[in-house]
Amino acid sequence: MPDIDFSSLSPITEPGIAILVALLACLLAFVWPKGSERVFRAVERPLSRFAAHKILAVVTIFFAVLAVRLALLPLVQVPTPGIHDEFSYLLLGDTVAHGRLANPTHVMWRSFETFHVLWFPTYASKYPPAQGAVLALGQLLGHPWIGVLLSAAAMCAAIVWMLQAWMPARWAFLAGVLAAIKLCIVCYWMNSYWGGAVAAFAGALVLGALARILRRPTITLSVLLGLGIAILANSRPYEGLFFCLPVAFVLLRWILGKTKYGRTWPQPALRVVLPVLVILLATFLFMGYYNWRVTGSPFVPPFVTAAHTYERFANFIWQKPAPMIHYNNQEMELFYNEWARSNYTRTWDTLEDVSVDKLYRCQAVYTWLALLLVLPGLLFLYRDKRMRFLLVILLFVLLAYFVTTWPNPHYIAPVTCILFGVIVQAMRHLRQMRLWKRPVGAALSRAVVLLLILDVSQFAATGYGDPMGWGGGGLQRRVEIQKQLDHTPGKHLVIVNYEGVHSFHDEWVYNGADIDGSKVVWARDLGPEQNANLINYFKDRTVWIVKAGIESAPLAHFTEDSSSAPPAP
Repeated sequence: MPDIDFSSLSPITEPGIAILVALLACLLAFVWPKGSERVFRAVERPLSRFAAHKILAVVTIFFAVLAVRLALLPLVQVPTPGIHDEFSYLLLGDTVAHGRLANPTHVMWRSFETFHVLWFPTYASKYPPAQGAVLALGQLLGHPWIGVLLSAAAMCAAIVWMLQAWMPARWAFLAGVLAAIKLCIVCYWMNSYWGGAVAAFAGALVLGALARILRRPTITLSVLLGLGIAILANSRPYEGLFFCLPVAFVLLRWILGKTKYGRTWPQPALRVVLPVLVILLATFLFMGYYNWRVTGSPFVPPFVTAAHTYERFANFIWQKPAPMIHYNNQEMELFYNEWARSNYTRTWDTLEDVSVDKLYRCQAVYTWLALLLVLPGLLFLYRDKRMRFLLVILLFVLLAYFVTTWPNPHYIAPVTCILFGVIVQAMRHLRQMRLWKRPVGAALSRAVVLLLILDVSQFAATGYGDPMGWGGGGLQRRVEIQKQLDHTPGKHLVIVNYEGVHSFHDEWVYNGADIDGSKVVWARDLGPEQNANLINYFKDRTVWIVKAGIESAPLAHFTEDSSSAPPAP
């Protein structure tokens, strides 16, 4: 992951614009209170009536996300992968699309060794399979990004459905709209292959089913609850565990307690417990099988094997990094032994700096500048008994997040529905606030929505897919070469040479699940001997060399004098 310039994480809209819009909204509320309310309510009332049709609202937000994002393709195009993790997820998706969970180790694996990919005992991604399954679906439909698009739309629909069980339908619909605008237009969740939406969808599924089960348990709701937990276990297992602990406590309390209709045990409870247990058993069996296919042991997940093989830095702030090891190429040596150790070596003494780092990243994804206007409404959340439980889950997941060394915002994706629920609940309280009998709170709540639209529209017009630079751009030159060789007769081997000015964050050497069957294969320049073995193995291919460390990364036919890399260790 590249170094972050935190100046780029500030809100898109200038503070002056936000202040101006807020002042204009307040001025309108003071000067023309009754008239302005009539105008705005004339717009809001039909939307509220529409949101009352709950199923229609859920379906509409799903298709609206698809329509809006597809309409913006001329501005914000289909993303090009560029971050290490994206390529690993795409490998996982391609593997699943080929009908398998792992691939055999390639005989020339050393030339293909790269970040976040296992080579022993199998060739596979180190990540859990949920995001890969979504990308595989997209690949089968024509392109992996179709899976990203569908998962993002499903996330917003699930947020609306979940919050319909926790608050009035019109506010649940507003939360889904805000999530769609913030996360599904110019955000790396939509404009990369890194993920986020899948775990967010699962979290909403769990909490939406739970709230309904506590009122009227059905087998359908139990199945949805179990599926949500299963997806969490296969997308964000660590954060998902903390997410599910309060859920399990409330469910157990309900099972052992009683409602106004009588005791829940045994009949109503069994209607919930049995389907959930069946789904969880199937989930654990699948996870064990997946682990066995990838790592050779049902009890060792791929990311654990990857940590033992490649990653020597600590996962939690109280841990010490393991001793350094040496890698088979210079790029991995620099990434793991220098950059990663300096960026992810955390201690209790650096907890404050680590937390600030995480807050910066999370505010860039989940918030916008105008949310400062709803702070007065947040002060009244303690009055909402139903929100307290959601806040407990939020605190559990944030605790899990802040004690790890990893700072990425999509790690707390399971609580996305809660975050947007908190935002709209604060807006509900804000709307009740009046100043000298003027509807100032209502005016400010509308300014919050308007400024988010302005915020996102302003950035979408630039054509970039993410304010932090994590989505959309990618390695464009690599894509150009891939397209050029795809349209060139025959099969091709591209040897990548990094001599010159090159960032190890811009990794070119990634391949699909079927390396030998690929039209274009990407390999490292590891010196004359290893290159000769590689070329001898791929006798039927035209061999090229790309100088990725030189400006414009020229592509040329490979010769014995092309390589200036030292021999492979």
